[in-house]
Amino acid sequence: MSNYPKATEERSKELLENVNHILDQINSVESPNGRPVNLVCVSKLKPSSDIMALYDSGFRHFGENYVQELVSKAQELPKDIKWHFIGGLQTNKCKDLATGIDNLYAVETIDSIKKANKLNSSRDASKPQINVFIQVNTSGEEQKSGISSYDDLLALAKVIKNDCPNLTLKGLMTIGSIQQSTAAGERNKDFDQLTAHNEKLESDLGTTLELSMGMSSDFEQAIRQGSTSVRVGSSIFGARPPRNGH
Repeated sequence: MSNYPKATEERSKELLENVNHILDQINSVESPNGRPVNLVCVSKLKPSSDIMALYDSGFRHFGENYVQELVSKAQELPKDIKWHFIGGLQTNKCKDLATGIDNLYAVETIDSIKKANKLNSSRDASKPQINVFIQVNTSGEEQKSGISSYDDLLALAKVIKNDCPNLTLKGLMTIGSIQQSTAAGERNKDFDQLTAHNEKLESDLGTTLELSMGMSSDFEQAIRQGSTSVRVGSSIFGARPPRNGH
């Protein structure tokens, strides 16, 4: 018997029904590039027992938004989980991620050379490389993080690829605007912009990259526009409690 936290039978059944419904939706959408789509189950503010319910059914990719919560869960849960950090990242938190989680699979919110260098220098060379997605602000919303210009994107990508041996440039990530993400049946302009940036970057670097775009409200449209990784939380785990009671 493992000492990992365990969900109730009823909760486990609910979570599996939810996640299988999401997988059915993913598999029913035709991708323009024919590439497989990875599902990242976003478990922020949800108990470790919920993660274990999905883990026991073979799921390994889980996403978290808060550094301390991710570090705590990573210490408590199986070491073959592939953790994705998908929250806003401050430079002074890069060291906590790099040193506190051996099985940190990806950081999806790198948007500056400073953060990339800090994550790289903090990661012990004996540990697995960390996959990095560059966050691009495709909507132009001031409250959102991310690189806006292609020139800045290319410069950061070159630094990660050439000067950060403990990191691997995995792809690009964006969060579509609410307006674009709820326009049913229409092409999402934010996703189109990320795809355009990606095509140019792949050509300039001579490499193939992943596209992380699409969440609970818009992942099907994201796949139609080329996403290879979707981040789904509330549609699997249900509504989240307020953080810190607020």
